[in-house]
Amino acid sequence: MPASPTIPAVTTSWLAVVPGTWGSGDRFDRLLPVAYFHVVFTLPDTLNPLMLGHAKLLYALLFRAASESVLRLAADPRWLGAQVGLTAVLHTWSQTLLFHPHLHCVVTGGGLAPDGQRWLSTRPSFFLPVKVLGRLFRGKFLAGLKELYAAGRLRLGGSVAALADAKVFRRWLTVLYRHNWVVYAKSPFASAKQVFAYLGRYSHRVAISNSRLVALESGVVTFQWKDYAHAQQIKLLRLTADEFIRRFLLHVLPRRFVRIRHYGLLAGRNVPTKLARCRALLAQTAPSAAAGQAALPNWAERVLQWTGQDPRLCPRCHRPLHRRPLEELPVTPAFAVVVPVLPANTS
Repeated sequence: MPASPTIPAVTTSWLAVVPGTWGSGDRFDRLLPVAYFHVVFTLPDTLNPLMLGHAKLLYALLFRAASESVLRLAADPRWLGAQVGLTAVLHTWSQTLLFHPHLHCVVTGGGLAPDGQRWLSTRPSFFLPVKVLGRLFRGKFLAGLKELYAAGRLRLGGSVAALADAKVFRRWLTVLYRHNWVVYAKSPFASAKQVFAYLGRYSHRVAISNSRLVALESGVVTFQWKDYAHAQQIKLLRLTADEFIRRFLLHVLPRRFVRIRHYGLLAGRNVPTKLARCRALLAQTAPSAAAGQAALPNWAERVLQWTGQDPRLCPRCHRPLHRRPLEELPVTPAFAVVVPVLPANTS
């Protein structure tokens, strides 16, 4: 068989979900002129089989445990004593497309004081103690897991069938309690524009971007990956097409699952009240939607970038396309179904 041609960027657009327009105006008014911290919550690999079998339940638990941990610790007067805002984005993959569920959180570098009269800022390069945050996150996640187990909401079969025994489940939890859970606080974003760039780039990506795909030859997919264990070296990984698809499908989310969520000051119900109060305390007027749209390219510019074809131009003559209203169709009168009357049987 002849070798398959190298994968062009256009033909692989099915691999990367179209990025969302987080910065297209609907979310722009949620940003404040403060530093934003990037905090990552990672689950131990021991939980992976259970996570794969209960994706919707346990992904939701991951969101809840991480967000409650940040909000509770930030509200503690020993650390900040304020309500912060955060946006959490679920990722489930590693650089090599293996299952690696973790949560990226963008958190305001400060918050609203309990009396609503002051904005309390964090230190420039310190958000919250990550070891304390990790212990709190671990406790909240495992407490939620015990509740699900007690309520009989976990289907324990296959590789986790042994956990159906309550004694085995308790011993398994004990091991998880003894391990340190990884919470990593990255360097803070320098500006609100960087927050837009991050969310616009990663918020709707699934597993792998087109730019990392190198070739498809003889049923083998080659793609780039970054080896963080060795100075972030760019390496090539070759997988059979079947294995590549298997790994990719690990990251398809449950139907209608929301993978971007907002909490604290950034929760929808708090935007017109508490967030508006924060903006007033910081002496900033609400930014316009038009300013937000300028932060990221619009849909037509994205299509042009990905495909090389401007959707605003005719593909044949390359002249601008014009929208015309559809002609109204003639209204046809309702029709009646006529049932023929058969002659009486005279025989």
